[in-house]
Amino acid sequence: MTTLTIALSKGRILEDSLPLLAKIGLKPAGDIGRLLRVPTNHPNISLLIIRPADVPTFVEYGAADMGITGKDVLMEHGGEALYEPLDLGIARCRLSIAQKKDAPPHDGIRRLRVATKYLELTRRHYAAKGQQVEMIKLYGSMELAPLVGLADVIVDLVDTGNTLKANGLIETEIITQISARMVVNKASMKTKHAMVQDWLDRLSGVVERG
Repeated sequence: MTTLTIALSKGRILEDSLPLLAKIGLKPAGDIGRLLRVPTNHPNISLLIIRPADVPTFVEYGAADMGITGKDVLMEHGGEALYEPLDLGIARCRLSIAQKKDAPPHDGIRRLRVATKYLELTRRHYAAKGQQVEMIKLYGSMELAPLVGLADVIVDLVDTGNTLKANGLIETEIITQISARMVVNKASMKTKHAMVQDWLDRLSGVVERG
């Protein structure tokens, strides 16, 4: 029996993914809150519940056949080793630059200091503008960086913008719009083509109908 393993991102993407999967008849049959590998109502399909940043790695190396993660993660990871056949249109947000509301213009003498966990995306963005910046990697509490003088600006995901406003920050530039994508292992697309394509077609139909 051909088996299929699908990696799902923890957090907001998981919350949006489960109803979408339910619409195509795929539901977890175990406790998602406790298990990392979860059986489903299809005995030959299982789910892996992992960090969003790990999804591309699990799929690229064949530990999962398919996976759902954010476009931001794929752009940072480099998605050349994966197929990315479907924009699921869920977990929408944007990758933006933000700074203190009352921050003076940057003097241009020293390098702009940018706090982010998206080092590669940030480097590419500023390089395209011909600007070299000093990057500081943070994993959380991004909004604090400009407030305590750690960085001039931050590059982070923004949904409603309420967290920025609450901390006295404003968006100054949107780098790109983000949504969750389905990715597929290249070998699985060949060796399990009929099964993978069947589930992709089901998902595509649901996404198109909205």
